[in-house]
Amino acid sequence: MAENQTTYDFTSIEKKWQEYWEREKTFRAEDDSEKPKFYALDMFPYPSGAGLHIGHPEGYVASDILARYKKACGFNVLHPMGWDAFGLPAEQYAIKTGTHPSVTTKANIENFRRQIKSIGFAIDWEREINTTDSIYYQWTQWIFLKLFQRGLAYVDEKPVWWCPNLKAVLANEEVVDGKSEVGKHPVERRNLRQVVLRITAYAEKLLEGLEDLDWPDSTKRQQKAWIGRSEGAEVQFAIDGLDEKLEVYTTRPDTLFGATYMVVAPEHPFLEKLVIPEKVDEVNAYVEAAAKKSDLDRTDLAKDKSGVFTGSFCINPVNGEKVPVWVADYVLISYGTGAIMAVPAHDERDHEFAEKFDIEIKQVIARPNKDTESNDLPYSGPGVMLNSGEYDGLKAEECKSKIISDLEKKGVGKGAVNYKLRDWIFSRQRYWGEPIPLAWVSKEDYEKAKITEGPVKESLPETPVKSDKEGKTFYALPLPPSELPLKLPDVENYQPAGTGESPLATISEWLEIWFDLETGKSISRNDPKPDGSNWVSATRETNTMPQWAGSCW
Repeated sequence: MAENQTTYDFTSIEKKWQEYWEREKTFRAEDDSEKPKFYALDMFPYPSGAGLHIGHPEGYVASDILARYKKACGFNVLHPMGWDAFGLPAEQYAIKTGTHPSVTTKANIENFRRQIKSIGFAIDWEREINTTDSIYYQWTQWIFLKLFQRGLAYVDEKPVWWCPNLKAVLANEEVVDGKSEVGKHPVERRNLRQVVLRITAYAEKLLEGLEDLDWPDSTKRQQKAWIGRSEGAEVQFAIDGLDEKLEVYTTRPDTLFGATYMVVAPEHPFLEKLVIPEKVDEVNAYVEAAAKKSDLDRTDLAKDKSGVFTGSFCINPVNGEKVPVWVADYVLISYGTGAIMAVPAHDERDHEFAEKFDIEIKQVIARPNKDTESNDLPYSGPGVMLNSGEYDGLKAEECKSKIISDLEKKGVGKGAVNYKLRDWIFSRQRYWGEPIPLAWVSKEDYEKAKITEGPVKESLPETPVKSDKEGKTFYALPLPPSELPLKLPDVENYQPAGTGESPLATISEWLEIWFDLETGKSISRNDPKPDGSNWVSATRETNTMPQWAGSCW
């Protein structure tokens, strides 16, 4: 039997056609075409390593098949490629190699491009983008300014994951099993000043939009659970001995009479006021331990409950009873108000906690068709009100709205809608990211900017964005679009500062500026102050944008 000795020389044949495609611009999308349009967008790779891994072509092959098919069907196909090159992976690679991020990023991109071209994908390379190019990220900054102008960006102290080894703040997605995804270093909770995007303003739209998506039902359910819409009431409990009120959010106002203790999150701003002197050391140790746990660890139903009594009490607004206030890590500062009324007879976590610490368990809802107490607790289903004063004998579900109405009449509560969805922490305390185009000025200069006609005034939000530092309050002014891009300064030291601030905070010639309240122009304070009354002293925002700002938008 004869053997076929002919071999197919993949390398030479593929190289020939790849050169032809590039020379003839075979896959270039036409600018003005009558053909139907098709846009194939891959997830841009992070050029944070020496080259591609197998997962890159695995996804790109699928989109390439579709792009080629659509082109064969007569579509004008746009199939671009780009580089999501800002962010922690690229910065850590640069730190690891001891080379500036701009240098390593450029070298990595050249190699990534070479590898992708060698595979022969049908890509329009004339549409190649790089998120670190200032001509590109000026539009990332422009989008931020639009959000800022609409009141959708603000500054706040937020509990975040801090990695001492990386000297950086990490997103929840960058923390796995209590360690950083990059390097597997231990992480801890720390409050830092952050620029935040008000994504919760779109919670209802996000829910409604799910109905229009052709997604599997299981995926939609996951998204709905992530957004976590609930209806209930905000209730104010007076703090015994203080002229303060502790506000809680509850989905079960019908169980108010069964609240036998309160719990505040370890990060709650009132905690310091609530702790009596004899409990300070114990509470401080507990708070320190809680800071090392993830939200998943803290809310795991299977975990052993822990907590410390603060020594203080609150007054239940519906019956006047005193209830003890505890601090416990199963309550999260990021949900509701960061404090809860605990009803151990009708909530599993509260019941476990109460049994462990010998706290009263008071049943206030009986099972349907029963009007007596039961030993089978906790019970969270429907039923009849019990031990609830004037509401006894009424159906619990019907009492929710009545109790909310009565709370509103007394001025101690109101109906409320809450979401598990949290506002998006949008800043990072590192060098390799898009600069945030804001300048900080005094209140006096901010008030002047509000009445000075020009692009700065036109870009101001309705509500001022302010931040406290060293006992002083500063106000954020936007750089107008005409002053974009705000470029990242070229520096030798791009290592994280380790103080919670970006390395940009140490670059005085970039940080400290003269700012024109009319035009938004700025120059370094190393230069003489320009003539004119509109030029004021200001400092730039030193946080940078997160990695996905340049790719998500």
